[in-house]
Amino acid sequence: MNTFNAEIKIIGINPYVSVPSEILEELYIRNGKINGPIKIKGKVNGNVYQQTLVKYSGEWRLYINNKMLKNSPQLIGETIEISVEYDSSDRTIVLHPNLIKALNNNLLAKEKFNSIPSYLQKEIVRYISNLKTESSIDRNVIKAINFLNGKDSFIGRKPLE
Repeated sequence: MNTFNAEIKIIGINPYVSVPSEILEELYIRNGKINGPIKIKGKVNGNVYQQTLVKYSGEWRLYINNKMLKNSPQLIGETIEISVEYDSSDRTIVLHPNLIKALNNNLLAKEKFNSIPSYLQKEIVRYISNLKTESSIDRNVIKAINFLNGKDSFIGRKPLE
């Protein structure tokens, strides 16, 4: 595991840190490629995290969310200690059975779901899979179907066209 100190910066509303090039080189080797997101894990100020490094505007960024570091948007300019290592764990999230059933019952929504980019599919699946109660799952499956059919907003996004 590699450890480094970095200043929290912000782009838009997203706090992030830049990862040193020597650490990136090691992550490229472990990842088996230099393009695309890189799954990582480690610690931020002693708090365990699991995250994905992404390249944006030519720079690899580790976005620091509130789950990783409480009140991270208020900590812009502060220096934090970060450890990073490649995460080879399987992060596959399966579709919730209620979502599968709803998609099978609404072929237009299913067709739209299958045609949207994989990142958006994952966002929908992850959101529903992380809900705690059956009532919130049912309610949000309906919202997801309406979103896919272009009727309602969902997960902070405008209805699909």
